[in-house]
Amino acid sequence: MKKYNTLGELFIDYRSFNNISQLDFSQNVNVDVRTIQRWESNVTLVKSDKEEDIVLETLLPYQLIRNLNASVPIPTFYDFRIRKYSLTKLTNDLPDASWFKAQMDISTKRIRRIDFDFDIKYISRFIDSQHRDNHFVDRELIKEAVRILPELNLVLTDDSGYYSGHCIVLPLKESVYKRLRNREMKKEQLRAVDLINYKQLERPIFFNYDITADCNDNIFYLVCEFFRFFRDYKNKDYLFCSYTERYDSQKFAQQLGIKVVWEDKELQEKLGLDVPPRFTEGNYNNFFSNSLGD
Repeated sequence: MKKYNTLGELFIDYRSFNNISQLDFSQNVNVDVRTIQRWESNVTLVKSDKEEDIVLETLLPYQLIRNLNASVPIPTFYDFRIRKYSLTKLTNDLPDASWFKAQMDISTKRIRRIDFDFDIKYISRFIDSQHRDNHFVDRELIKEAVRILPELNLVLTDDSGYYSGHCIVLPLKESVYKRLRNREMKKEQLRAVDLINYKQLERPIFFNYDITADCNDNIFYLVCEFFRFFRDYKNKDYLFCSYTERYDSQKFAQQLGIKVVWEDKELQEKLGLDVPPRFTEGNYNNFFSNSLGD
């Protein structure tokens, strides 16, 4: 994560990451280009009634904007690749899995089932912004996942009600899982017809489409909600699999007992990623059965 001391510095990096000009940015948030120039030069602050427009357009965390948009800014760390902020270096990295496990029953009212019509525009924009290839979100896929598996298709908001993260898990047909595992299809090719009512299967297969939040404090609540589902799920003969390009999840998956099936080092080099995209699979039975000290 990079430490930001001013809002102007953040906006400059935002434009660079998204490859947009000051004019593009000004049009997106409906201000004059000279206003963008003043913001980036830290000559003026963003008016409070404009903060919401910026948050909704950029998906930058509201708390991040609030911290920096002040006469005395609060220095804040942020990583555009994973859309996560932190106030100190100590909380930059994802905590060990045992930390989540020890506090698994803590919950928040800020988590709710995905409201497809309201939430999909934010979810789609966020997921698409994190990929450097031609990935796109098939909306009917997400809609069907919410219908079949509402317990794990969730949105998290911050204390002000702004979008802060989501959890999207797909119940896959076994034939589709095998194609993904054998590299015969890609994640972005998944469609609604590839999903199935997991309750009808002897061995349900769950696919981690995307789980993310804007800071580790918030990811804690999503992960705990996720963990409680599998801890309490009666059919222990399930399989959980995932395809990810994120650099911050590999160690965490290993702690959970999830194994790497394959890695794509060629795509890593092509896209300039920190880690190779990888397909993983396993379940959490051993993780939940072992004592916290193991």
